[in-house]
Amino acid sequence: MDSRDLICIGCPMGCNLQVELERKKVTKVTGNICPRGKAYAEKECTNPTRIVTSSVKVENGQVDMTSVKTESDIPKDKIFECMKCIRRVKIKAPVEIGQVIIENVAGTNVNVISTRKVKCNI
Repeated sequence: MDSRDLICIGCPMGCNLQVELERKKVTKVTGNICPRGKAYAEKECTNPTRIVTSSVKVENGQVDMTSVKTESDIPKDKIFECMKCIRRVKIKAPVEIGQVIIENVAGTNVNVISTRKVKCNI
């Protein structure tokens, strides 16, 4: 039997979780104060995901870079592939908040969107 220690990020409490696994399946979670801790531990141990945040170059904008993020979490093992895609991108101003910058990044069915408005350089 394997075990892992985690700090829960499901709520502000930051519970210290102890997770027991058998054949990569969660069998027991302790240390959580709320039900979100158990759900977080199970997901983190069986299918970890992350939101990716970064920036991309902007041409003809009032600023040279803008911040971007994935619209939702992606599998943790796709982060490096996602970042390779983001590094290759250059966009032209104007840019709107929520504008799709990359569709279906790294085959995840998740879009990368802008999180900042950038006006054209006048």
